[in-house]
Amino acid sequence: MKKFLIYIAKIILVTVIIAFLLDGLYTYIFMQSGNRGKIEKVFNSKAQKYDVVILGSSRANNHFVAQMFEDKGLKTFNYGMSGGHLFEASLMLKLMIERNYEIKNVILEADLNLSNDHQSEGVSAKFLPYIHNSEVIKDHFSNEADFNELYYIPFYRYIKYDGKIGFREIFKILKDEKTNALDNLGYYPLVKHKNGNMKNNIVNLKPLAHNKYYEEIKNICKIHNINFIPVMTPMCENVVGMNYFEKVKKAYPEIYNYENVVVENKYFSSCGHMTDTGAKMFTARILKDFFKK
Repeated sequence: MKKFLIYIAKIILVTVIIAFLLDGLYTYIFMQSGNRGKIEKVFNSKAQKYDVVILGSSRANNHFVAQMFEDKGLKTFNYGMSGGHLFEASLMLKLMIERNYEIKNVILEADLNLSNDHQSEGVSAKFLPYIHNSEVIKDHFSNEADFNELYYIPFYRYIKYDGKIGFREIFKILKDEKTNALDNLGYYPLVKHKNGNMKNNIVNLKPLAHNKYYEEIKNICKIHNINFIPVMTPMCENVVGMNYFEKVKKAYPEIYNYENVVVENKYFSSCGHMTDTGAKMFTARILKDFFKK
């Protein structure tokens, strides 16, 4: 019995040592990456200076043409993340501040994402390789239900989110395989598709009276003297429940409502995402209203 227990203890010890070694190896590789996505671009960067930083979900990623800002002499990058919520947008801004970024203006897409204050696991997982190397990432996740497992159990986060930060991603980093996430200054243009979903029902969607992460972004901008420009972006003419945007305006009167600036279906790839043509029309309006000088 004693020999058996010693044998089991050795197996456990070896497993723990391997987990620590793999955790360290994976983390080291992620900390060398800078061309796979927007999160590692920020984490592994030195202090940057921006006139305009764009944050939000895919409705930021696909709607703000960063080059049009650049053409006006405004150094800009679109850090909108497809599938992301305000949880990730807030953390991205915190990470920039931790990296001593100097930012003059933050444009935040704040509309449908105001209806929840939880994380988008597929996006938030991409911050986890750096959880031991960034206080803001650690603090941001500290209230999540599985924080202790993610932070204290070696290699756990890489196993749990293997599809996002596991072996396949490590292999692509080692191959120096780029993605299109950083193309076009972070803006991702869409085209019109025959089978695009041109119907959307948001009748049951309700903005939270107090979205924690929206307020975080707002307060960070205030503390660091960043001009905060929260906007609602367009949706196609077929949407049912467009009074949602009126509810947002009532709960957050400082948010600028641009949901009806572009409405015709021909300018949309799907009901919630404009084509490149629609995005250019929308971006031109934003430039005119906020950056005319």
